[in-house]
Amino acid sequence: MSQVSPAAPVTPDATPRVEGVRPQERDAFFDNAKFLAIVLVVVGHSWEALRDESRVMAAGYLLLYAFHMPAFTIISGYFSRGFAFRPRQIQRLFSGVVVPYIVFETALNLFRAWNTGEELKITLLYPWYLTWFLMALFIWRLTTPLWRQMRHPFTVSVIVSAAATASPDIGGDLSLQRVLQYLPFFVLGLRLEQRHFETLRDRRLRSLAPAVLALGALAAYWAVPRMNPDWFYHRYAAQELGVPGWVGVLMALGMLGCSLLLSAAFLSLTPSRRTWFTALGTGTLYAYLLHGFLAKGAHYWDWYEGDFANSPAGILLITAVAAAVAVALTTPPVVKAFRWVMEPRLDWFLTPASPEKTKTGNAPRGAAPGS
Repeated sequence: MSQVSPAAPVTPDATPRVEGVRPQERDAFFDNAKFLAIVLVVVGHSWEALRDESRVMAAGYLLLYAFHMPAFTIISGYFSRGFAFRPRQIQRLFSGVVVPYIVFETALNLFRAWNTGEELKITLLYPWYLTWFLMALFIWRLTTPLWRQMRHPFTVSVIVSAAATASPDIGGDLSLQRVLQYLPFFVLGLRLEQRHFETLRDRRLRSLAPAVLALGALAAYWAVPRMNPDWFYHRYAAQELGVPGWVGVLMALGMLGCSLLLSAAFLSLTPSRRTWFTALGTGTLYAYLLHGFLAKGAHYWDWYEGDFANSPAGILLITAVAAAVAVALTTPPVVKAFRWVMEPRLDWFLTPASPEKTKTGNAPRGAAPGS
């Protein structure tokens, strides 16, 4: 993710809240999954500068990028199933996705210009670095009712994704390449139900998950000298990576299968009980967006210069610090300090939504990484 990246993500608070219905207890499994995924996102960014000097680090980097954002996107889709353009949902989409996008797209570009001396360029139509996921989430959420009405939405989304990989004219406006290439993961999340995640936690499947991740690591190690890592960013068409469009289609299908398998293994190993970090899973959007300043700053300030950074001790220290940063940025003090921009109250701007009455309180309404 040099122009990427995590967890991200994801909008605040995915706990269903329906007027007149008592809120249900949050599912610890999803909060655990979001927390673990955001830690991997932050750690992955810390490994970016280390991969050129070590094939092992490059393999670890590829492995993380093969599944952490796909897993986030699947969870985002799952918590978008109830989106139907109701007034309260539109307000939350605006306050929890649009406003953070505008603020952080501006702030990150200001940070880049200040540190590099480059000309300040801010365009909300061309997301830079982490903000691509918020743009993607905004577009995916708006199209949710359409995918919910289709008979075979996942098949259609795979066709759209593969076609995008072979279409260089799409370009980077609105991060459309990424929006379309990651689309199957979101649509899959829309179609999943609680029972599917429970199946992943079956004891027999859990016993296979470590072997799947180990095989993924070996495949990544093999691929390091043979494969362009830009494939894992999903921001380029095949022709931009120097291969014909039909190769891009095959790569899209192959990588989709690998990402789904690794994501399933990751989710299978995710604890379903409450743990010390379960509550921190509600603050993953904060970690996703805020860590970008440190991730980029580490490059601007030459923190990776010198032999120590690439030594075993240096790699362990950098990894530990990155994980600690991820944890710290999901804690209640950070959430409280930045809630004004992540979950702003916009009563002065938007008209109040009338109370919504539904037959059930089971329709999820958040997104990931920050749900």
